Amino acid sequence: MRRWLGSAAILAVGIMAGGFVLGDGLVRMKAAERSVTVRGLAERDVVADLATWTISYAGIAGDLAGAQAAADRDAAAIRSFFKELGFPDNELTPAGVNVSSYTNDGITRYTVQQRMVLRTRDIKRAQEASRRQVELVRRGVVLEDGSGINYTFTGLNAVKPDMVAEATKDARASAEQFAKDSGAAVGSIRQATQGYFSIEARDGEAGGWGVGDTPYKKVRVVTTVDFALE
Repeated sequence: MRRWLGSAAILAVGIMAGGFVLGDGLVRMKAAERSVTVRGLAERDVVADLATWTISYAGIAGDLAGAQAAADRDAAAIRSFFKELGFPDNELTPAGVNVSSYTNDGITRYTVQQRMVLRTRDIKRAQEASRRQVELVRRGVVLEDGSGINYTFTGLNAVKPDMVAEATKDARASAEQFAKDSGAAVGSIRQATQGYFSIEARDGEAGGWGVGDTPYKKVRVVTTVDFALE
């Protein structure tokens, strides 16, 4: 009988101890689940470091040779224009040709359409050339659809680390405000997700015909961070 009572007492103590451990574990698990998920934003104004200007032009004549000769005259005028502005010859390259013809009232007309591309890292010089593109028209070059300058920022990898740090700092500030309102404290990061980097016009400029866009850009990234609450 005493042996049975002793075994029962040991079992009861074990159940109580196990219950305490289980209960303490549930409390700690519940505390671990306390968290807040916030988003952090980082933005930075940058200036494009690459300009690409596509110039589309065409020569039209009653025979193919005449149309090609007209296109060649335009090409010479374009090269002369950029050379006068100080661009190296190797920054200007032909980018394709298209030949078409149509007949109206028995008369056939040939069109030789060509494209030339300026690719430069001299942004200020490219802007000046864009502002003076009307001079090409004065030289007899008819700018076709598809002509326009585009500016690109290629230094994203250099600013990524600092911007991610800024976005994370911004997220923590939001989490701390939430924690303050709820009487808690912000702990460590449980999980973080980096959003996509976007590069857009700084002031929302969409550009116009023959302009393309602006060299003044805004880089933007949004991170989602899950902070533990203490």
